[in-house]
Amino acid sequence: MRHGKKFNHLSRTASHRDAMLSNMAVSLIMHKRITTTLAKAKALKKFVEPLLTKAKQDTTNARRVVFSHLQNKFAVTELFQVISPKIADRPGGYTRIIKTGFRQGDMAPVCFIELVDFDENMAKTQKKATRTRRSRKSNAAATATEAPAAAEAPVAEEAPAEAPAE
Repeated sequence: MRHGKKFNHLSRTASHRDAMLSNMAVSLIMHKRITTTLAKAKALKKFVEPLLTKAKQDTTNARRVVFSHLQNKFAVTELFQVISPKIADRPGGYTRIIKTGFRQGDMAPVCFIELVDFDENMAKTQKKATRTRRSRKSNAAATATEAPAAAEAPVAEEAPAEAPAE
């Protein structure tokens, strides 16, 4: 039994899993969004979020630690120069997983994982603060006044219909 074992091995050896997660993390950092299976996305989230937290402090040691996991100097540069300033004030939760359905061939659940601060569609916009008071009494009165007007309208339309004389 696997009581208390929360680590998903993804049916791979340790070296294969490390290489795959490293490559997926580089792709996520470079492209800001990737499509993959749900199990891999959850494993990637656990892999990449500590690296993003480490990247918030731009020190030589932090760069070396992140490079030891990613093994890609372009991704490390992108992470420390572009991504870390945007996530500097965020206390965690740098990635988002959105399910997109099932894969055609094997019905595996597919999703995309993205960096939260880089999606313009999901960005929070300031809404205008409007106060409205709604009560059941006002809704009932509004529907009561609209109902007779709606009943009279069709009758008024039928009256002018005349047949042409020939």
